[in-house]
Amino acid sequence: MFAAIGAVLSLTCEPAVADAAADDADLAKQLANPIASLISVPFQFNYDTGYGSENGEKAFVNVQPVIPFSLSEDWNVISRTIVPIAWQDNISGFSGDQFGLGDITQSIFFSPKQPGPGGLIWGVGPVFLVPTATDELLGAEKWGAGPTAVVLKQSGPWTVGGLANHIWSFAGDSSRADINSTFLQPFLSYTTQDAWTFSLNTESTYNWETDEWSVPINFAISKLVKFGKQPVQLQAGIRYWAVSSTGGPEGIGGRLAVTFLFPVK
Repeated sequence: MFAAIGAVLSLTCEPAVADAAADDADLAKQLANPIASLISVPFQFNYDTGYGSENGEKAFVNVQPVIPFSLSEDWNVISRTIVPIAWQDNISGFSGDQFGLGDITQSIFFSPKQPGPGGLIWGVGPVFLVPTATDELLGAEKWGAGPTAVVLKQSGPWTVGGLANHIWSFAGDSSRADINSTFLQPFLSYTTQDAWTFSLNTESTYNWETDEWSVPINFAISKLVKFGKQPVQLQAGIRYWAVSSTGGPEGIGGRLAVTFLFPVK
């Protein structure tokens, strides 16, 4: 009798466990899509060294909420905000240490709800730079704006694509350097059936004013878990500065992140 009850429980529980694992893997894969119909709130901690002539260091947390809105039956608009909170020491010679809020970057993507031909997912829109820094060494003290776009394809466990923007400054402190900067982020990730994600990307910047590149190469491992019913993705990664602008970071940096997910019903 007990064996029969055990067999019934096994048959009823195993599909439920399998379904839960599939749901977790699906959420993890959605996180690999920068414009998924998924509310996410990442807290991303970064650390780099090698700044300036005094081997300065910088640690900062990027709070990066991503919030999609339904614009119509066919279109979404996705808000992506980057709010940096930074601590730095001697990043520009003997500049001492600073702590506070940096400049906020706000992107808005207009994206079709259904993938296009070939399964392509894409979005385009404006990006804005807002001079919110609480210290002059934590920001550019310039207002900026420009276009941004993302395109990607998800096939099985793979996600491949790229995000780009360009920002020109149009107002702000006239004594500070103008901004004319291109950001490029090609990315590749693989998500397993048990919600592990292995990702590789660059977050490269080209400064058209100084003709200099900054090219960090990031590798990260992430795992989606649940605390009660709350899905959370935990991430750890390393960064290698393949190319750095004058006075910029060098060598190896690190990244830790916690992302809270709120699936859209």
